[in-house]
Amino acid sequence: MLDPDSGLSLTIARIVQRLKGSSLHSQLERQARGNWEKRILKSLNSMCTELGIPLAQKRPVNEQKELLNKWNEMGTDEPDLSLFRPVYAPKDFLEVLMNLRNPNYENGEQLSFRNHLGLIQVPLKVKDIPELKEDFSELGLNIGQLGIDDSAQVPPEFFENEHVRVGQKVLAEQDSAAAQQYVRQGCPTALRADLWALILNISNQPEDILYYEQLKSNVIQHDLLVDSLIYKDVKLTASNDDYYFVFEDYLYQVLLCFSRDTSVLEHFTYSSATPPKSYIRGKLGMEEYAVFYPPNGVIPFHGFSMYVAPLCFLYHEPSRLYQIFREMYVRFFFRLHSISSHASGIVSLCLLFETLLQTHLPQLFYHLREIGAQPLRISFKWLVRAFSGYLATDQLLLLWDRILGYNSLEILAVLAAAVFAFRAVNLMEVTSLAAAEAVLADLSTLKVMPLLQIFLFATVT
Repeated sequence: MLDPDSGLSLTIARIVQRLKGSSLHSQLERQARGNWEKRILKSLNSMCTELGIPLAQKRPVNEQKELLNKWNEMGTDEPDLSLFRPVYAPKDFLEVLMNLRNPNYENGEQLSFRNHLGLIQVPLKVKDIPELKEDFSELGLNIGQLGIDDSAQVPPEFFENEHVRVGQKVLAEQDSAAAQQYVRQGCPTALRADLWALILNISNQPEDILYYEQLKSNVIQHDLLVDSLIYKDVKLTASNDDYYFVFEDYLYQVLLCFSRDTSVLEHFTYSSATPPKSYIRGKLGMEEYAVFYPPNGVIPFHGFSMYVAPLCFLYHEPSRLYQIFREMYVRFFFRLHSISSHASGIVSLCLLFETLLQTHLPQLFYHLREIGAQPLRISFKWLVRAFSGYLATDQLLLLWDRILGYNSLEILAVLAAAVFAFRAVNLMEVTSLAAAEAVLADLSTLKVMPLLQIFLFATVT
């Protein structure tokens, strides 16, 4: 078992120490990410050793039958998971990102970046508001949007009726590019599932259903240590969420199958990361006996199941739900827990958030910094989970419409900054991190689109 107060803290300290002492230079992403992955796997191996549980083992036949019989009601199972701990939580990952440095910057380059007073100290290029306005031009104040109750330019009923008609035409023509452009103004609820599937090129053919059944068969036959981590995460997050607890069974099915899906490994070809490896017992360090672990190369962290939960509102057929989630993950979500310099990567999103706040709300930014409530310490969990579990579901789906429409996660950083702007008056009165967190504890009443529009198009630049 990983003692959260010693084992994980020691792990983080070691990573930070290694990051401080290494010459990252052009290999900044690979080394930092590589060290992080190694430490996570080491933590997993330690858990194995301390609990006396192997990383993987074949299930006895009677267990296989039992699991197959309760496949659609796994949520009723109550195994003792008290000894299992999440391998890491977003706040642990933030500590690693905070200690990333670019040695060129340390040697005097990027002097303009020295004015940046946030937690992220890697001088990546991020967009300013004029550039964001141009990129997100369809969110302008004079353009019809789903998620805006009243617009001076377009009566909402007229826009919605016309928007539904256009959406039906896009679906009839099965034009993926047109669908992507269309959802920038939001998806009608009745069309969202089909439009997202069209954008993601998911058709749920018989071979796709067969593939899902093969993954299910693998779950039935083999027990992985990460299964307990998945189970624990669902119990700690989605099962306690008023919106998502009803989807507990779907979450187990999708996430257990996902952990076995070796096709997910393909995303590492365009990621700076490498999938974690384990070794067959007694063959440690011998590459010919190395295997990716888990088979999909993704070790779940605290809150991982919240990437799947909102999709359960849209898709009720397990194999289709599975394919949608897998495609969302390999296109978008993996970037939220990977160290990279990509514009949609978590490091850039954090920097964009901090830069927007420092530039356009300097008084608030400095106030929070002075009282020890660095804004990123509060918003990081929103960014890592793409706001899942924080916004009301209808608002979250409107936000994810735009992620798909713009093929970018940058809108997450813009929304995070917009939330701080919206609550700025209250935040200026707080005198501690705990008080600032309390002001921002409940986002469930927020309306996403008005916040984004006001921040982007009513901010003086």
